[in-house]
Amino acid sequence: MAEITVKQLKSYLYLLDDNNEATGYLLVGDEKACLIDTMVCGEDLYALVRRYTDKPIMVVNTHGHPDHIYGNVFFDKAYMNLKDLDIAKFHMEHPEFVDWCEKNNKFMPPFEDIHEGDVIDLGNRTLEVYDLPGHTPGGIMLLFKQDRILFTGDSINHHLWMQLPECSDMKTFAENLERVMFLENEADVILHGHAKDYDDISLMRSLYIGAMEICEGKTQDDMPYKWFGGEDLQHSFNVPADKHFQQDDHVICYRK
Repeated sequence: MAEITVKQLKSYLYLLDDNNEATGYLLVGDEKACLIDTMVCGEDLYALVRRYTDKPIMVVNTHGHPDHIYGNVFFDKAYMNLKDLDIAKFHMEHPEFVDWCEKNNKFMPPFEDIHEGDVIDLGNRTLEVYDLPGHTPGGIMLLFKQDRILFTGDSINHHLWMQLPECSDMKTFAENLERVMFLENEADVILHGHAKDYDDISLMRSLYIGAMEICEGKTQDDMPYKWFGGEDLQHSFNVPADKHFQQDDHVICYRK
């Protein structure tokens, strides 16, 4: 299994790339550190994080999908919006994961609730929590206001999955996204759950416009989207040409 690669974005911020499958982040404050998402993670994530900080570690999951929570097994506790608890439990019962845990004598730690209005104080660095249900019922984002960085999990990214059974309908998601659009004035960049580097904050507005296009039926050019659950649809949305984005393709996948 490939090792996690680490990219230092700032002296106190690290991007953790788990074999191009998922991305986590380590933000180190003066008093403690926050690990945002723990990825799939077949290697000892606790030992990895300890290479970069000796401070107490707080684990926060942006949502309950397996490529964001499985690495929790290396820690004693994790915070997640408990609206995603049933989703997390479903994936924790996957036979391959259960077998891996048994072979490695690992256990998933308990989840504690976290939701909009909570503030994580790391010591001179804080994260503000905002709810963004849609991709999952309990999706959250974290605003690092001092550096104007928005950690979005999978809720805002280039390739948004909205075709899963647990996803909301597109109208509800667009309404939820509109409610937090003020954050585009609070951050300059986005770090999402499958990133390799920063994306411009305008991705947020572009995604919202794309979601509204689907709601308004502007889908005549949408193409089929084949995935392990079957075939649905994908809607391309545009991003500003003069901004920095990691990918050339930007799509929302949604149910037929």
